[in-house]
Amino acid sequence: MKRTLSIVGAGRVGTTLGKRLSQLGWRIGAVVTRSQRTARAAVSAIGAGRTHATIAADILDSDVVLLTTPDDSMAAAVHSLAKIGGRRWRGKVILHTSGALDRGVLDPLARLGASTGSLHPMQTFSGRNVPKLEGVTFAIEGDAKAVRVAKQIARSLGGVPMSIASADKPAYHATAVLAAGSGFALIEASVQMLEKIGFTRRRALETLLPLTRQMLDNVERLGPRAAWTGPLSRGDFDIVAKHVRAMRRYPREFQESYAALALLAARVLADDPDAALRKLRRVLNV
Repeated sequence: MKRTLSIVGAGRVGTTLGKRLSQLGWRIGAVVTRSQRTARAAVSAIGAGRTHATIAADILDSDVVLLTTPDDSMAAAVHSLAKIGGRRWRGKVILHTSGALDRGVLDPLARLGASTGSLHPMQTFSGRNVPKLEGVTFAIEGDAKAVRVAKQIARSLGGVPMSIASADKPAYHATAVLAAGSGFALIEASVQMLEKIGFTRRRALETLLPLTRQMLDNVERLGPRAAWTGPLSRGDFDIVAKHVRAMRRYPREFQESYAALALLAARVLADDPDAALRKLRRVLNV
């Protein structure tokens, strides 16, 4: 028999997971957001559930509670959940989906007898389309019962559960920001640079996106080191110097980002990082 699930903070992540789990046979109970309007929208998107604009006692009619609020409001939500649930939390499982926080934020509920843990899909959720979850890594940590349930959820969604230490959550999440979150800014900065030299915004995106997709394809097939291209990969520091001069036309953050990423590439990709960094620092004047 499938478990029952309530969702607290049903935004992008909660709605996506709720919809997929409902399709897989999980019974969706309370769906909580900050207003009846957004709660109705979440229930409509999920295709099941009972709308709530505030935390309510019938959340605990479910076996599992998925807490998908933003990180900065999670502690307050936990406080409210502890207040309305009391000893009814005994035997329940609550999982949050923060990438950076560990189960410690759920300690008030653990003290009431709940099994606590976290379940974070390493995926981007735009809210405008349904992201793929098949093959996606789900970072999992918590007590034994919570980990078992989290693994069941991850596997049922087609994901790959990966147990990590609670203390490693911030470093784990930082990798997502480096690999994906920072990528948004890099693409936008590159678009703005092309616009400055005469490209339309549409043409700039049409220029950069195939390049980015091919880069990712090459990384998947060959690995980052073997796929690495560009002047720095060839040790052509004269071209890097030309880039540095050209970047002076753009805001300081553009210049500093180019320099920082060049240094990072030399550190993690060059065959002889120390030698590459010495030459690069002379070119960058850092």
